[in-house]
Amino acid sequence: MLRHFGHEVVAAVADAPALLAAVAEHRPDVVVTDVRMPPGFSDEGLQAAIALRAADPDLPVLVLSQYVEQTYAAELLDSGHTAGVGYLLKDRIGDVAEFVDALVRVAAGRTVVDPEVVRQLLGRRRDPLARLTPREREVLALMAEGRSNTAIARTLVVSEAAVAKHIGSLLAKLDLPPDVDDHRRVRAVLAFLRG
Repeated sequence: MLRHFGHEVVAAVADAPALLAAVAEHRPDVVVTDVRMPPGFSDEGLQAAIALRAADPDLPVLVLSQYVEQTYAAELLDSGHTAGVGYLLKDRIGDVAEFVDALVRVAAGRTVVDPEVVRQLLGRRRDPLARLTPREREVLALMAEGRSNTAIARTLVVSEAAVAKHIGSLLAKLDLPPDVDDHRRVRAVLAFLRG
């Protein structure tokens, strides 16, 4: 497809290590990668893109994703130098000419971000608490009061399992993944108090 539009494709690879090696060998004008690549199909392509940009901040990189991955998009865009960076949803690149135009803009040093990604990132940055349901807000407010899961369950007249489910959901919505160095409940309470 890219050749049809006059672009030379110097390598097509199947996994992140091969992507890193191909970039080192060919020094391309722009890199296009999927967020998810073998072998784990988690965020290998994104991590490769971030590593490539860390090694060469002027290397243009266009990352494609099946879904809006706010954490991934933020990680790519917050990595410092954002000139020559793109993050597009795959279903938005059905128009080939539009995709090629985005690729050319990224190669020219511009930043291209899918409008849906922008909408969700702006919403997250404005008020991360806005994503919580009313019940999750109640649970978080009780957590801020220092209450245990048992006390929260008693206050809301629900089971402790329901409280644990609400806490897990609100931690995910606040983008607080498990971390050995931080206590997620405390970080959630801090986000609540800031909001």
